[in-house]
Amino acid sequence: MGEQAWRESGLGAPADQEELQRQVSRLEQANTELLARLEERDAELEAARAANRELTRALNQKGTADR
Repeated sequence: MGEQAWRESGLGAPADQEELQRQVSRLEQANTELLARLEERDAELEAARAANRELTRALNQKGTADR
């Protein structure tokens, strides 16, 4: 009924559901890949922050020992 009303309205044919499903699948895959990249970057950022904390701590200890 809805498809018939759509056709009769003159607004055009309904979107191809198979193509929409393929697009949804492609977008879900892209989203999964982006999330994985984000998690990887988060891990790299946390490692860099940890290294920075250690270097800062070492510099502070060296500065205290020099006094």
